[in-house]
Amino acid sequence: MILVLSSGSSGNALRKENAMSDYTVYPIRFWLNEREMYVEVRATQTLLELLRDDLHQWDVKMSCGQGDCGSCTVLLNGETRLSCLTLAVQAHETRIATACGLGDQEQLHPLQEEFLRCGAVQCGFCTPGMLMTAKALLAQEPHPTRMQIRAAISGNLCRCTGYHAIVDAIEAASQNDRNTEKEDVR
Repeated sequence: MILVLSSGSSGNALRKENAMSDYTVYPIRFWLNEREMYVEVRATQTLLELLRDDLHQWDVKMSCGQGDCGSCTVLLNGETRLSCLTLAVQAHETRIATACGLGDQEQLHPLQEEFLRCGAVQCGFCTPGMLMTAKALLAQEPHPTRMQIRAAISGNLCRCTGYHAIVDAIEAASQNDRNTEKEDVR
């Protein structure tokens, strides 16, 4: 709490202001890739910092830190969210999905399978954000057109593939019946 002395037309007045501080922590609860989590976060901590620095979710990439590249994209209650622009406290009582939650080595998600098959993975840095954006698209529009796919991934930058293979992979995944499962966002 900060007390501010201001002088206005009604004379001097003391006014209380709540100040967000790096020293203030808030307890939050959320589900990360279907695992319930209880953590304390700083008021100014981003979701990206929480996921990478505290919870070691290395699949969430830090690149621009300004919301320009999409490499930090996660799903928050089924909707894409740039974790570098989202405060961690906003994750309270939400479901967060990262690329690690899509599948595993024994059972890849159809998007992961098609990204590999179509050569949509080059250096891999943008891949987690692309996968999460594609997952959100397919949850909303199970059989998108190539134009809809291009529009959906327009906020995700890739410097390696030229996007053609990524669009092919998302289109191929949309033909897989396993991909049409709706996201549980309670």
